Amino acid sequence: MISSAVGGYLAGRLRSKWSGIQVEEVGFRDTAHGFLAWAVASVLGAMLLASPASSLIGAATSGATQAAVSSNQSSPVDGYVDELLRSDNPSAQTQTNPSDTRTELARLFTASFRKDGDLSSQDQQYVAKVVAARTGLSQPDAQKRVTDVINQAKADLDRARKAAAHIAIWLALSLFIGAFSAAAAAWEGGGTRDGTWRRKKQITDHQHN
Repeated sequence: MISSAVGGYLAGRLRSKWSGIQVEEVGFRDTAHGFLAWAVASVLGAMLLASPASSLIGAATSGATQAAVSSNQSSPVDGYVDELLRSDNPSAQTQTNPSDTRTELARLFTASFRKDGDLSSQDQQYVAKVVAARTGLSQPDAQKRVTDVINQAKADLDRARKAAAHIAIWLALSLFIGAFSAAAAAWEGGGTRDGTWRRKKQITDHQHN
């Protein structure tokens, strides 16, 4: 808001004075200059942020590729898989290739939550059987663990969606506030340039009184 107001004020204050034009038209042109200054600044800011964002996206893509190649890399769903395969019985028999099981479950969670945000009943039954075989839990306990982890994952996704929505709302509000501040400050800057701002303010205060 402050940066938009400063930019709008300078756009109105430094503009050359127009003569032979009605006061209302001058005020409109001043506010338009302030709005255009805000729009140009917003576009330039987006362009400057686009390059770092592209670099971050490229780095994330490269990291995802390396994670797919190397089994030592972690993924966002590894925490849920850890909870599923945590053994409550140290003497439980482990599978021959536990890393293959983890990779399979990670792919299952990623695909299912990306598609509809939940595991199908068949997938849940399968995961429960894998958890029971891996951890030594009974089938009902394994099913309960699967349900709890799925509910936790859905709650985490819901919180992430709400956070993204809040960020989008505040970003839109900040843009609207910046545009209004730039236009209002440009109108004030134009009045200061023409020496009419104080007179306008006095007339407005008199009308309110």
